[in-house]
Amino acid sequence: MQILLLVGLAVAGLCLASLLALVLATSVFGLSMAQFGELATTPERVPNGWAVSMLLQGLSLAGLGAGAAVLPLVLRTRTQPAERYFAPRPLRQAWWLGAAALLILVSAPMQSALVSWNAEVHFPAFLRDFEQWARDKEDQAAALTKFLTEFTTSARLLVGLLVIAVTPAIAEELVFRGVIQRNLVRWFNSKHVGVWLTAALFSAAHLQFFGFVPRFLLGLILGYLYEWSGNILVPMAAHFTQNAFQLLLLYLAQGRQLPSSFDPDANQALPWPAVLLSTVLSAALLYTLHQRMAATPPLVADPDSTSPLR
Repeated sequence: MQILLLVGLAVAGLCLASLLALVLATSVFGLSMAQFGELATTPERVPNGWAVSMLLQGLSLAGLGAGAAVLPLVLRTRTQPAERYFAPRPLRQAWWLGAAALLILVSAPMQSALVSWNAEVHFPAFLRDFEQWARDKEDQAAALTKFLTEFTTSARLLVGLLVIAVTPAIAEELVFRGVIQRNLVRWFNSKHVGVWLTAALFSAAHLQFFGFVPRFLLGLILGYLYEWSGNILVPMAAHFTQNAFQLLLLYLAQGRQLPSSFDPDANQALPWPAVLLSTVLSAALLYTLHQRMAATPPLVADPDSTSPLR
């Protein structure tokens, strides 16, 4: 029921956000309805296309996150205060946020190997039509992403960080970890089933099948960080770091402040020693975080469960 409520609230939030984006695009930037409709396919041909696209992206994600944020208010009872819904456990240790961010940075070389492998995956012959459709969608998404991440000025970078790093870190974590994973864990009575199913849904929702595996791994990391810590701020910090790090690399590369041989847009794996070291360090950091977070006694029990999150 909570997931169904989330869907309804999220759809309402997206509709209201899209309407607001349309009003602002027409009143502030003077776009027509036809031009507004072209943003998804040829935003470079639309006057002020970059600014309007960022506005639409940011408001859409904000609407999605607002729908999830309203859910605890709808479900609020005496035994389930709204402020405890996304954080059954208080953030007892501030260093958890830094450690979550560090984990993302340390795992980057390992993720590069998965990105490279997944980009070259081919489906069986009977799925040839699906593969072609998926690659077309991938190319469209890549073209839009390249357009949105053309940071010709530092002001554009700041807007990009707000729209592509901050907003998704809040909105997507509220939706996927805060609501969907929380309820799937209760439904199946298994944190592992809940985390893995949510990670699969999180990756599939992006509709980029040739990046499914690395995004699925990211979903697992975010999911277990939430399960272990019991506080939504921890996966939010990791999610923000993932997106912000990629944006900063693009900005530095576009400003020719990185070696010319390095291309952040390329699906190329880093050298295997770096990948191996990254894998070992990531596993060690995950183990350490699990031990430390699980050892911290919860101050607030999860009102939806007979036992606190572990």
